[in-house]
Amino acid sequence: MAKQKFSSGLVYSTDKSLMQPETPEEDITLEPSKQVLKIRLDTKQRGGKIVTMVEGFAGAGIEQFAKNLKNFCGTGGSVKDGLVLIQGDNRQKVLQWLQKQGFKNSKVI
Repeated sequence: MAKQKFSSGLVYSTDKSLMQPETPEEDITLEPSKQVLKIRLDTKQRGGKIVTMVEGFAGAGIEQFAKNLKNFCGTGGSVKDGLVLIQGDNRQKVLQWLQKQGFKNSKVI
């Protein structure tokens, strides 16, 4: 019987000169005037409770963005999969706050 050699082609080394430096991918936050945010209501999989969703925010700082928005609306909420969720029907309040912050291209769907 012939011996079979298995090779995956992967080579591992601890030599620092062979390693490529990892460059962190920075999320670049666009200016508010260049971002297009969409505001809409959603009740899917929430037991009939209404949630105002803000989608389209590009860049880092979405947690702080959501926190400021929740404080303005006086309600709770969260950030999931790049969407800002605000409890209740707060479409007009959200639109008002976004326009004050410079998000001129925001629209209610």
